[in-house]
Amino acid sequence: MSVTKKELIELVAKKANLTNKAAKEAIKVLLNGIRDALKREEKVVLTGFGTFSLRSRKTRKGRNPKTGETITIPARRAPGFTPGKSLKKFVR
Repeated sequence: MSVTKKELIELVAKKANLTNKAAKEAIKVLLNGIRDALKREEKVVLTGFGTFSLRSRKTRKGRNPKTGETITIPARRAPGFTPGKSLKKFVR
């Protein structure tokens, strides 16, 4: 089971004693801040939770599953998340 964005907004609203509209805006600002920092190639460190960062993937060989043809997959950047010690310990 997963938590949807709507459910997360409702949880934040309830726990922080906010309206759903205010909680939605707070989550929107948080997520946009993380996105914008990653776009500027900066790390986002949330102590006790984890670190969001960009990871570089090298060019590599792949295979088209339909035709079996060998293809080159270009290098790219991808967002990554590394959980912090507290989060790892909590979910164990």
